[in-house]
Amino acid sequence: MATLPAASIVDWGDAEQRLTDRVSVLVGDEGGRYPSGNSLLIRGEGESILIDPSVTVVAKGGASVAVDAVVNSHSHEDHLPGNGLFSEARVHIHHDDLPGAQSIDGLMDVYGLGGQTRADFSAQVMDEFFYTPRPDAQGFGDGHVFDLGGVDVEAVHLPGHTRGHSGFRVSDGVFFLSDIDLTGFGPYYGDVWSDLEDFEASLHKVRDEEADYYVTFHHKGVIEGRAAFVEAIDKFTAVIGTRHDRMLEFLAEPRTLEEMMSHRFIYRPHVEHVFADSVEHRSAFLHVQRMLTRGEATEVEPGKFQAS
Repeated sequence: MATLPAASIVDWGDAEQRLTDRVSVLVGDEGGRYPSGNSLLIRGEGESILIDPSVTVVAKGGASVAVDAVVNSHSHEDHLPGNGLFSEARVHIHHDDLPGAQSIDGLMDVYGLGGQTRADFSAQVMDEFFYTPRPDAQGFGDGHVFDLGGVDVEAVHLPGHTRGHSGFRVSDGVFFLSDIDLTGFGPYYGDVWSDLEDFEASLHKVRDEEADYYVTFHHKGVIEGRAAFVEAIDKFTAVIGTRHDRMLEFLAEPRTLEEMMSHRFIYRPHVEHVFADSVEHRSAFLHVQRMLTRGEATEVEPGKFQAS
């Protein structure tokens, strides 16, 4: 595990995108493309907080102001890198995702990984994402308000990506969407702590948010105005239906979850990742459960499913 120095105040230059006098986006490498991301910095009269300090924040050695508290939107490796850099700051995360910030074993439990895959990814997270356990991390719930002095940040629980995944409503007219990232890839619900029904409900909930700026952790970055946001989130949501239809078509013949996993409905065939199979299997399982509930498919023999 890498040992991180103490955070410094760093000039981010053009990589700091000012949205208001109090709110900035610290833009990650390649516009926040994974493994990096776009971190949100909010300066109050009393305190400043940084939401989701990325690997770019760690590489630069800090933020453009002193940070009193780090807030994690959820427990995934790319949202936690700066938890160790800001060693003197408090760490806050939704109580449902608290184990992932407190220990590496807790984080692996969020993914649902075991065996050699768990060991390999644990090592990768500690080496490449600077994972630092924060057993002192504090949990919050839906509606919790961080009063920074002159600006409030309200947590909005948006589960599905993880159990505790949260967005943040900033009183300056900014909404941080975190990993409701509005990309063409679509919603990610491939972990044991992910849930398709919850994710879809969260998408419907957040669509009603009124803001001047919407910020995603990856790719899109800053979306200005509600009209552009609604268009983007509707396209993002539609990916769920497209995946579902493709899986139903594949089940024209009896198939197992393992066959669905191998066929690849989430990642493209050339993509290699330590837990790609796990993601494909979990996603297929969730869609098949939806099919069974809707009467769209039946289990024709143990472990084999076919479209009705």
